[in-house]
Amino acid sequence: MRAAVVGGVAYHVGKRGAQASQQEAQQNEQIQELQQQQAQAAPAPAAAPAAASAAGGESIADQLTKLKGLLDSGVLTQDEFSAAKQKALQGG
Repeated sequence: MRAAVVGGVAYHVGKRGAQASQQEAQQNEQIQELQQQQAQAAPAPAAAPAAASAAGGESIADQLTKLKGLLDSGVLTQDEFSAAKQKALQGG
C-alpha cells in the first residue's frame, strides 16, 4: 500500500513538472513571437530634425524647459513666460 502512495505522489509530481515545463516553453514562444512582431513593426529610426538653435547653441526645447522652470519657481509671470515662449518659437 505504501508503495502505491509513494508511486502516486511521484506520478503527480512528475506530471506537474512536465506541465510547468510545457507552460514555460509556451510562454517563451509567445515572447519570441511578440519580439518578432515588434521588430517588424518598429520603423527604422528616422533622422531627428535639426533643432532650431538660438544664441548660445541651445535648442528650442532647452529654452522652453528653462523658461518653464523659471515660471514654476516664480521668477517669471505667466505673461512674461508666454512672451518669452513666443520669442523662442519664432527663433528670436
